[in-house]
Amino acid sequence: MSKKYYIQKSPFIVPTTDGKLIEEHFGMTSNKESKISIAHMVAPPNWSEPFQTPEFDEYTYIIRGKKQFIIEDEKIVLEAGQSIKIEKHTKVQYTNPFNEECEYLAICLPAFTPETVHRENE
Repeated sequence: MSKKYYIQKSPFIVPTTDGKLIEEHFGMTSNKESKISIAHMVAPPNWSEPFQTPEFDEYTYIIRGKKQFIIEDEKIVLEAGQSIKIEKHTKVQYTNPFNEECEYLAICLPAFTPETVHRENE
């Protein structure tokens, strides 16, 4: 009889060049899961990404610190204990313009792949 659960003991560490930690626990790079990706992230102080328009719904839960979102020209700041759902095909920029790290969980439905994120200036 096969087990009906899987314990992730070694998440995939996504290589980055901007100081952001991305540990994918479930998703395309860690276990070939295409329906969902779940990642633990730590954004360093004064970090930002270019605007993007993902082809997936993204849920973000802030564990500690603060994170800024610019969603179709509206600026939103979330703090520890708060969460947000951003619908697919929405123009968004993720930033941490603050002087402390921001630790959070990101869940994407369907799973994140580089091909399903359309970044500006790339």
